[in-house]
This record gives sequence, C-alpha cells and structure tokens, in this order.
Amino acid sequence: MIRFFLLFVTLLAYAPLTYAQPLQVFLLAGQSNMQGHAQVRTFEHIGMDPATKSMLDEMLSADGSPRVLDRVWISSVGCADHEQTGKLTTGFGASQNGPKIGPEYTFGITIEKYVHGTILLIKTSWGGKSLNTDFRSPSAGPYEFNETQLANFRKQGKDIEAMRAEKQMATGVNYRLMIEHVRHVLSDIKRVVPDYDASKGFELAGFVWFQGWNDMVDGSTYPQRDMPGGYDAYSHAMAHFIRDVRKDLNAPQLPFVIGVLGVNGPVSEYGADQLRYKGIHQNFRNAMAAPAALPEFQGNVAAVLTEKYWDRELSNAKSKENEVKQKAKKLASDSKLPPAEERALQEKMRNEELTERERQVIDKGISNLEFHYLGSAKILGGIGKGLAESMADLKNLNLKSTPK
Repeated sequence: MIRFFLLFVTLLAYAPLTYAQPLQVFLLAGQSNMQGHAQVRTFEHIGMDPATKSMLDEMLSADGSPRVLDRVWISSVGCADHEQTGKLTTGFGASQNGPKIGPEYTFGITIEKYVHGTILLIKTSWGGKSLNTDFRSPSAGPYEFNETQLANFRKQGKDIEAMRAEKQMATGVNYRLMIEHVRHVLSDIKRVVPDYDASKGFELAGFVWFQGWNDMVDGSTYPQRDMPGGYDAYSHAMAHFIRDVRKDLNAPQLPFVIGVLGVNGPVSEYGADQLRYKGIHQNFRNAMAAPAALPEFQGNVAAVLTEKYWDRELSNAKSKENEVKQKAKKLASDSKLPPAEERALQEKMRNEELTERERQVIDKGISNLEFHYLGSAKILGGIGKGLAESMADLKNLNLKSTPK
C-alpha cells in the first residue's frame, strides 16, 4: 500500500509537466534558407565529422532512416504549392529536388529535449523575399524610394507615381500572408495536431526569423551598404517587425530569435576571392543582429550568428574543385576537345588534384549553391540546433530529466 502511494505521488508530481502543459507553438519564418535546400542525401556527411556525429545520431532512427518526431507537429506554407502538415520529419524543406530539410528539422529535434508535452511548428517561408518590401510590417510605414533611386527612374524615363503605386501593392504581402496563416492554424489546431486537447490550450512559445539575402544584395534600397550604418534601415524594419508580430498575435513578450545570415562563414576567414564582399557582409550581419541590443528587447530577443555553423572544409574543397574545373576547361578549349573528352579530362584532373577526402565531402555534403549554405544538412542542421538552443536560453528552459 505504501509503495502504491509513493508511485501515485511520483506520477502526480510529473503530471503537471507531462500532461498539463499547453501546446507549445513556435513560429518559423523567412525566405529560401528558412525553406531549406539541404537534401537528405547529405546527412551522411554529418557523420564524417566527430564534432557533429552526435547530431546525426539524433536525426536518425535505429534503422538509419530519418526520425519522425511523435510529439512535434508542423504546418508549413511556402515550401511547396500547398500547405504541408504532419509529424515533423524530413521533407518540410524546399520541395524542388527533395526531400530536403531546413532549420525546422533540427530545431524540432532540439527544442523537444526542453519541452514536456506536444509541440507545434508553424513555418511560413517564401524564397526571394525581402524585409524592406515583402515582409515589411505595418508600423515600419510605406517603402520610400531614396534620392538615388528617384534619380535613376527619371534618367530611365519611368513614371515615378506608377512605380510608387506598384511598390505599395507589393509592400507587406508576405507579412500579411504569414500572420494570416498563423491565425488560420491556431483557429483549428486539431486540423494539424489531431490529439490537441483544447482544455489545455496553447501557448505562443517563440518566433524564429531566418532571412536576409535579398536585402543584403539590394544596392538600390541600401545605396551605402559598403559603409558602416549602410543597412540601418534593415535594423529599423526588423525592430518594427518584432513589435508588429507581437501586437498582431497578441503576444507582447513573445521570445524572438534572429538567425543572422552567415553564408561563407566568419568574414575574418574569407579568402582573397571574397575580400571584396567582406565589408558589405559584415555590415549586414551587424544590422541583422542590432535589434537584439535594443533596451526594449533585452531578455526576449536574441541573435544567432549562423556563420559559426559554416563548414570551412566543405567550402574549401568546393573552391579547389572549381579551380580544377576551370583549368580543365581552359585546356579543353586550347586543345579544341569535344564535350565528352572535356568531361573526361575534368574527371581525370579532379581525381588527380583533389584528395579522396575532398572528393568525398563534396560528393556527400553538397546539394546546392553557396547562398543556400551549400545545401548542406550539416550546416543547416547546426543552424536549426543553434536556433533552438538560443530559444531555450531566452525562455530559461532546462534539458528534460524525464525520458522522451
């Protein structure tokens, strides 16, 4: 009888954590890197590095297939031509040439270790979108053409008023789509999470933002981007975005994590061929991270430098391969070789000038271009994990002591 009573008390002690917690809802938004272009075939590369082997182990089931997370559900729009829902697994990255993952996969795997009960991820991501226009939020005000842009329009003979009207139509479209989808999912959660218990309710637990490429390369909107402060307008728009998301979703203290663009890794490690981008890239990264330092956001907004998850071995091997291809192409051109013989020459030189390790990491680790983090599951997996750990820090969560 005493043993039964002690067991009952133990179960009762865990009940509030395991069964009474509201559904934890995390929002993920951004452009193509939030979509994610890492093909599942690049998983093997993660295990080739002892430092990331444990991350791969968490991504795979006992039979070696990608895990399906029973406690983490997802609704995603923008990655495919339809809404994707289900238990979190692979295939919720960009749909073309899939299956792929984005940061959502390891974010879910990692945040699950901190959260008791059920989790819902709502992901809204569209490739090729800017914060200055597409995701521009209401309090940021209308997009205003700068004097350089206006001068160029006049020189090109364009109708400035028509240009303003066109810009106004485009401004905020993806912000509104994002908010509308979040509200749509939350209005009928059982549609996405079949075992959702409405009596426990849900909590908007955090927001993750991972975007930036279209703003970084937009020299028209940011004409002084090579100068310190040249991207200040991005920082201002980002701060308004955070305020507006919290207001529109009635979550005034919603924890917010900004994934700071980090393609090519830390600028201190840039090679000679990248030095011309060094100032612009660092200026933009500074602007992305800046809102986290604002007094009003202390303790509830954080910036994660995704540059630290870049794989230098992978990118160096790819650069070396590109150099070999260019040499082979020149030799083929000088010798007027037909295409088939040129390809054979490239392969021969690749085998001779690249080490076996370099060929392996390229073949197993890359599935896309540099601006998509090389389509590397090792890089995007690290980013998703880092974003989740930052979110857990903001929320003062501790790793669970109870089994999954």
